[in-house]
Amino acid sequence: MEAEEVSLWPGIDDVPPVPSPVIHDVDDIPSAPSLPPVGGWKKAIFLRLLAVIIIGSGLFISLEGATIVIFLFIIVVPFERLFPRQKHQAFKRPHLDLDIGYAMAAPFLNILALAVGIFVGIVSLAWIPGLLIAPYVAMIPSPYKLIAGILLFDMTTYWAHRFYHEVPILWKFHSIHHSTEHMDWVSGFRAHPFDGTLIVPAIVFLLAAGFETEQIGFLAVFQIVFGLFLHANVRFRFKLFDRFIMTPEFHHWHHSNEDDAIWSNYSTFLPMWDMLFGTYFMPKGKRRPQIYGVDEIVPMTMAEQLKYPFEGNKNPLRFLRHPLRSIWSIIRHPFRSTGRGLRFIGRMVKGYLAIMKLMFRSATRPWGEKYPDASRHIERTADYSRKKKVVEAMESVEVVKIG
Repeated sequence: MEAEEVSLWPGIDDVPPVPSPVIHDVDDIPSAPSLPPVGGWKKAIFLRLLAVIIIGSGLFISLEGATIVIFLFIIVVPFERLFPRQKHQAFKRPHLDLDIGYAMAAPFLNILALAVGIFVGIVSLAWIPGLLIAPYVAMIPSPYKLIAGILLFDMTTYWAHRFYHEVPILWKFHSIHHSTEHMDWVSGFRAHPFDGTLIVPAIVFLLAAGFETEQIGFLAVFQIVFGLFLHANVRFRFKLFDRFIMTPEFHHWHHSNEDDAIWSNYSTFLPMWDMLFGTYFMPKGKRRPQIYGVDEIVPMTMAEQLKYPFEGNKNPLRFLRHPLRSIWSIIRHPFRSTGRGLRFIGRMVKGYLAIMKLMFRSATRPWGEKYPDASRHIERTADYSRKKKVVEAMESVEVVKIG
């Protein structure tokens, strides 16, 4: 009797695939809807006030975010107006203020990211293989050590990015970045502060292996800055570079929400990793990405987006609400508190092993396999889809043209 196969993606086969639309006229694609406040206007005002506090904290710490916004506005926006990729997209598109808010709040959010990133870097154990290859790295001649560092950094960030898309619990963080349905000069800022923490093990691995701290730091910063330009709403294709370095066309296909483009273009600088591991996607002809965003409903306020990945989970820091009561409970019931602590550690270990199992599943899937993407796995509603709206709109346009 054959053993029953246990699916890591329960219910995924019940989700019907959404066909990729055939776009006939770019100007006919509707803009993304501006979702109404959830929970009424009182909650909306509270969330807006909380966002102001977060943004104000970021500006108080540093004006770096505001400076970058001004710089990109001066350098990139003129090209978007003169050479637009999506002609229908207005400058003041939906949720522009949200993305600018993320840029202003970046100094404050980066502090949170750093604290969590250090923890992730330690528990990931990435420093162990780094120490193991350190003797071999030391044997690399100095002129070639930088090249080896760039290749290793880019390959490890490729896998980190791939896991963020194909492991559901990690996707919930990365989905914030992909929730933008308009690609432009400021859309690259929208990201959960814990989104980039999976890249930290790659940095820890390289540092433990003996690569220079300054070089790794420069690569990390360059990747972030370079990524901001790749989101721009410009029609330049740079087809000659498609297979050598990441281009706007390459990254726009990565953000596309069209079925055949999902699970593709994870590379952060060199597309050769996608070609090597079977995730490269660059269709021939004049076809270009038209539909962005995700199928799930992601809230469109900063406070709710910061909370979104933790929905359905208990707050591990809830004891801080009543610290004296929590301390007294520990003193009064030491064995019960010890049991709770051990159960919490057990859940952490179990969750860690589950994530590792899904990472292994992602890393070993055959080329071209229709791997169930994490966004469908955690889809919250069955009646909303950006793709469905565009398909319906394009069908109505066809009917009008034929009539």
